[in-house]
Amino acid sequence: MAGVSRWLVRRILLGAAQTAAVVLLVFALTEALPGDAAVALAGDDPDPARIAAIREALHLDRPAHERLGEWAAGLFHGDLGMSLASGRPVAAALAEGFGPTLLLAALTLALLVPAGVGLGVLAARREGGPVDRVVSSVTLAVYAVPEFALGVLLVTVLALRLGWLPPTAVGYGTDLLAHPEALVLPVLVLLSRPVCSISRLVRAGMVEALASPYAAQARRYGLSGARVRYAHALPNAVAPAAQQLARTVDWLLCGVIVVEALFVIPGLGTVLMDAVAARDVPVVQGLAVVFGLVAVVLNLAADLVAHRFAPRAGAAA
Repeated sequence: MAGVSRWLVRRILLGAAQTAAVVLLVFALTEALPGDAAVALAGDDPDPARIAAIREALHLDRPAHERLGEWAAGLFHGDLGMSLASGRPVAAALAEGFGPTLLLAALTLALLVPAGVGLGVLAARREGGPVDRVVSSVTLAVYAVPEFALGVLLVTVLALRLGWLPPTAVGYGTDLLAHPEALVLPVLVLLSRPVCSISRLVRAGMVEALASPYAAQARRYGLSGARVRYAHALPNAVAPAAQQLARTVDWLLCGVIVVEALFVIPGLGTVLMDAVAARDVPVVQGLAVVFGLVAVVLNLAADLVAHRFAPRAGAAA
């Protein structure tokens, strides 16, 4: 029990260090961006006096280390800063696009776990057979297709040619649950690659676990095939898949932005593109920090799950 506590403390300390590193990296990268936010905000009146006034009002004339300290202190208290373009809190700007993005990510994850695990188990049960070859071939082929290309293909076939689904979410607003047909194509695109990677990991883990000595011993004790597969082999196969699932969520944060742009969904992707176009650095920084913090928390949760199902695998992670 003490060993588990020490492992947990190490993981939490590592997560805190990773969060601090994310904050420093985000600030350094946004500082390195070309251009001047004050010039962008001056608009059609690039008068030097006006630019200087904007820089002073936004504290852009202060040294970088002072702005970093003030920003980090605000983050520690949950304050993401103020938008340069709108003058509103960054948290309010992110909240506007949070709903559609969270909905897409939640639907994708809700379908990803049963689909990925189910396909992996199905292929492993018939290792080397026609079902295994078909599942492996299809998942490998789909994984090789970029999300943007797959989205264009699905829109062309299912929306424009067959007319089964709307090509974009234009006209539906942010209440996408009231129009589920607008979610089908985006979720299919987001599911495509993660389902392939999760199912292949689960298949490999199941094949290895079913061929292990403890599985053979369980069969000799007279346990049914279903109990050997699901009570003994599957937990060991799920451990690496849980860590891959956390990395998949990291990828989803970037993939959602691409999908939102493709299907014109008013989520965080739209907020990010508008902020970049307006040189609204605090909004870009806020989004980057939120994404980074989510990635750190999810990887910590994945380590805990892996440690729960396979302690040696979790300790080695």
